[in-house]
Amino acid sequence: MNRTVRAILPIAVAAVVWLLPVPDGLTVNAMRYLGIFLGVILALILEPLPNSAVGLIGCTLAGALRLVPAPDGKVATLGQSLGFTLSGFVDSTVWLIFVAYMFAMGYEKTGLGKRIALLLMKKLGGKALGLGYAAAFADLVLAPFIPSNTARSAGTVYPVVKNIPPMYGSLPESEPRKIGGYLMWICIATTSVTSSMFFTGLAPNLLALSLINKAAPNAAPILWMDWFWCMLPAGVILFILVPLITYFIYPPTQKEFPETPKWAAAELEKLGSITRQEIMMALMALTALLLWIFGSKLLNATMVALVVLCLMVILDVINWNDVISNKSAWNTLAWFATLVAMASGLARVGFLKWLGAIFAGYLSGSSIFVIMFGLMALFYFAHYFFASLTAHTTALMPVLLATGMAVPGVDIRLLGMMLAGCLGIMGILTPYGTGPSPVYYNTGYIERKTFWTFGSVYGFIFFAVYAVFAMYWFPTALKF
Repeated sequence: MNRTVRAILPIAVAAVVWLLPVPDGLTVNAMRYLGIFLGVILALILEPLPNSAVGLIGCTLAGALRLVPAPDGKVATLGQSLGFTLSGFVDSTVWLIFVAYMFAMGYEKTGLGKRIALLLMKKLGGKALGLGYAAAFADLVLAPFIPSNTARSAGTVYPVVKNIPPMYGSLPESEPRKIGGYLMWICIATTSVTSSMFFTGLAPNLLALSLINKAAPNAAPILWMDWFWCMLPAGVILFILVPLITYFIYPPTQKEFPETPKWAAAELEKLGSITRQEIMMALMALTALLLWIFGSKLLNATMVALVVLCLMVILDVINWNDVISNKSAWNTLAWFATLVAMASGLARVGFLKWLGAIFAGYLSGSSIFVIMFGLMALFYFAHYFFASLTAHTTALMPVLLATGMAVPGVDIRLLGMMLAGCLGIMGILTPYGTGPSPVYYNTGYIERKTFWTFGSVYGFIFFAVYAVFAMYWFPTALKF
């Protein structure tokens, strides 16, 4: 599909919605806003322009046309419309995502991330199963601090792991099953798990939390430790299972790899002794983690991240030029800020309340257990139709939260956590399901049919394990 068609389709969808008759219970402005919102979501999927530009265009158009009412329900003033357009930029979660990208840059610039991966390869890389766990642990260690699984897995773990198969003659066109296919699948499956284990492990997790807080402003916010306790049992089980299951259903044909520890040791020798910057980066990461866990009553998560960022600059772990030149971080800031505003606009124009009431009517008579499980399953398996976890979150989470709010007895905080917690693991479903997927898919080590089959098999296993804990453990964990 060429760029012109990809640009026309979102505009056409928006125009069609604008021309549709306005249903009872909605205003003309609500329908027009819905048209812009759907156009933005389709543009995020088709990508005729960079995602941040798409979000900014949608927000600006909705604000310029004054489609979003003032808090009192009256037509917004010019100043209030501008306030809506820029509202996402004052969302604390958006800035937490931004600072977490700086943490990722710190790991890359200091070389600490690469050193960690090589150390694990040196200690565990002599046997196939140990090699799989070494790759998995490298991702796990970085996951609490790097919210981009593309930067974490494709940018840090993959550059180390990709050197191993060729050492044993395992190439995409020659003996890929010797070790290459096994390692590549473990890497993509593991990063899907670790992306769900920590709310700072995946950027859409943070977007989801922002949407939950806006949907239930009177409920207690979901903190770092709330998420961690909820995800701990399922996360640990899945993390342990991924290399084991892969070892048995997709085994490497070679089981011993004596050269890998030697290679890792040689690479570590090239890096030299651990540097001051690496030590400081490790201390900064540990400081952030401890404050997220134990300091939530003194500083919220975003303030912790900002404090640590300032310390990183003061201590020269990174410098200010690094901060202002990090295009990915600033691009993500603009992207998520506009999406937060667009998603909140759906509630402000009354669309979510209207749609939630309709869905709730269809669900009446069902038990709370069935409703919550059904919404979670719908959210998870709908990812087959999305090439972006961010677009998926923005499009579906507000609707499903509104549906839950319209059903008496549904705990919105719990429902929100059930939906948000599965964002990472659903990335395993397809070769386009999460950022690193195309990287591992395009290596050629795993056949197309195998990638799709394993995506469905692992996707079902991930969901089955997750669903048990989401339904029976989350209600207790959120009360800790």
